[in-house]
Amino acid sequence: MRLCDPPLADSYSEVCHKSSMPHGLDMQQEQDQELCYVAQCELPVVDLRGLRSLEEEERRACMEAIAEASAEWGFFQALNHGISSELLREMRSEQIKLFDLPFEKKLLNDSYRWGNPTAAAPRQFSWSEAFHFPLARISEDFKSGMFGVARAVAVAEELAGEMSELASRLAGVLAERLQGHSGQGFPEGCNKTTCFLRLNHYPACPLSADVFGLTPHTDSDFLTLLFQDHVGGLQLLKDSKFWVAVKPIPDALIVNIGDLFQAWSNDVYRSVEHKVMANAKMDRYSIAYFLCPSRESAIGSCKEPSSVYRKFTFGEFRRQVEEDVMITGQKVGLPRFRRLK
Repeated sequence: MRLCDPPLADSYSEVCHKSSMPHGLDMQQEQDQELCYVAQCELPVVDLRGLRSLEEEERRACMEAIAEASAEWGFFQALNHGISSELLREMRSEQIKLFDLPFEKKLLNDSYRWGNPTAAAPRQFSWSEAFHFPLARISEDFKSGMFGVARAVAVAEELAGEMSELASRLAGVLAERLQGHSGQGFPEGCNKTTCFLRLNHYPACPLSADVFGLTPHTDSDFLTLLFQDHVGGLQLLKDSKFWVAVKPIPDALIVNIGDLFQAWSNDVYRSVEHKVMANAKMDRYSIAYFLCPSRESAIGSCKEPSSVYRKFTFGEFRRQVEEDVMITGQKVGLPRFRRLK
């Protein structure tokens, strides 16, 4: 009998067996353990009602708070974001039903992901499963798995639509703060065929407390919206010095900057490394929305021609990430695209 479904324990054991480091640890994990861990903390909290205010001063103060958090932390928690708690909780309920399906049935769906089949060391392994799909294919992808989960599809499509509007508005605010004029319509090339919704499940992990639910990474998009449950486990790397455990706030959305926004902002806004730690006793669920352009989209910079990054398309960026992961086992990301001095 498996310790969990999907068979993450079996897969993790195989990775540990292949690893040449004693006790399944490698150098990266040892370095990670040397970093100071702090108690749970609250990220900057921004009340987004200010964006809807008729008072210009209140609206400007809200925009400034969003920009400051994005520059200092790369993350913030958004309250009064306009997405109803009822919709978010219904999506959570439908999400749990989806992940409760038998592993063999979930495998029928092309959008289903679990563990990390390319992991060659414990630090590359993620103790999690997910449904990851472009917004335009939510209904089609679920039908391909013959799930018979019509309500889950309807709720996911409704939530994706509302998250799309919010992500676009926040991106416009951040662009406006740097450009000095309206950021409406920024970034270009983002639509239902390019943006993604991801339903995450982190099963309780019967192994070490050091196992990653999701390995350390930065997001390869412009902006991410995340709705997490009460369990916690999300940690971010503050000032490249120590990991901070993010304290969940009921009904809040976590907003974080992605690699593309850091490049476009010329390093004003920060795409910060983050991870999820597995929980020994409790399952964790989260819902993520990724604001992505088409692969043909040129990223550019608000500081041209003095950008610290060379020009590249999103497709080039993704190909380089995939190549690095295949060769080195980990993402390199933006440093590959810095201009040579």
